[in-house]
Order: sequence, then structure tokens, then C-alpha cells
Amino acid sequence: MRTRLLILGCAVLMVASWSFAQANNAQSGDKKKPETIEQRKQNQQDRVANGVKSGQLTAGETKRVEQRQANINQNERQMRAADSGKLTAADRGKLDREQDRASKQIYDDKHNAKTATYGNNQVGQRRENQQERLAQGIKSGQITPAGAAKQEGREQALNRQVSADRQANGGKLTAGQRQSVNQQQNKQSQEIHNEKHNAATGH
Repeated sequence: MRTRLLILGCAVLMVASWSFAQANNAQSGDKKKPETIEQRKQNQQDRVANGVKSGQLTAGETKRVEQRQANINQNERQMRAADSGKLTAADRGKLDREQDRASKQIYDDKHNAKTATYGNNQVGQRRENQQERLAQGIKSGQITPAGAAKQEGREQALNRQVSADRQANGGKLTAGQRQSVNQQQNKQSQEIHNEKHNAATGH
């Protein structure tokens, strides 16, 4: 009889312990921790990189959203400098609101009618390759938002030049125009390499 009571007591204790653990797990699962400042910056950059790679973000759109991220990063640095490297609750709230607006801009730009198109030719293939390299650098953090904005501004200018040259020549590029574009792409390729291998990082 005494043995049965002991076994029963142990069983009740085990069930109670298991129920308590399950309740704690469920409670902790319901409370998702908010993203840190760094996590939000990383997530935004991942979304930008995906948009660049897929063509949902044009060079001009990428330049704009990355310049906004660069401004947010600058604001954060100023906040930290004013408070011994730390962020106050008010600072975090302001940065969160800025990232909320940036997030909406990224979404809107990725879901509008504009897409990056390159064409099935050597010039178009190089433009696409450059964008893929930029996307990889943005995602890995090798290229900062400021660096990405600068490179995408140059890409945007080159795209406009190619479009204007084609329009002036019945949709085609002359041999001289192709050579000029190729030289500019060589220069930008080197600049992308430099951005990815300097000391600055985007994370």
C-alpha cells in the first residue's frame, strides 16, 4: 500500500512538472521578442538585396531606399555619440519609426509597375551582372547603404545614357557607344570591388 502511494505521488509530481513546463513554453512562445536595431537594419538590407536581384527594385529606387538607410544609420551614430555610445528609449523609438517608414518605401517600390530590365545583349548582361554583385554585397554587409546608394546612382546614370543612345539610333548602340558604355562598366566594376573590400561594412 505504501509503495502504491509512493508511485502515485511520483506520477502526480511528474505530471504537474510537465504541465508547468508546457505552460511556460507556451507563454514564452506567445511573447515574441521585438527585433533589435541591428536586426531591423539587417532585415531591411536583405529585402533590398532581394529586390535588386529579382529586378523588383530599379537602380533609381535602390539608390533612394539605400540613401534613406544611410541617413538612418547616420542618425543612430549621432544618437550614440550624444549618450556615450548608448541609445535611449526615445532614440530607439525614433529609429523604429524611421525604419517603419523605410520599410513601407521598400515594399511600395518592390510592388509598383517599375522593374529593372537589361536586354539580351552584352551591355544588358553586364548591367545585370553588376546588379547581382551589388545585391550580394548588400546582403553580406560588404557594401554599406551609402556605398550602395552611390553605386546605384552611377548605374542609374548609365542606364539613362544607354536608353538615350538607343533612342537616338533606332533602338541600337553604335560601336563607339558600346565602347563608351563598356569603359564605364569596367570602371564601375572596379568601384564595386573596392566597396566590397574596404574596411566599411553595412551591418
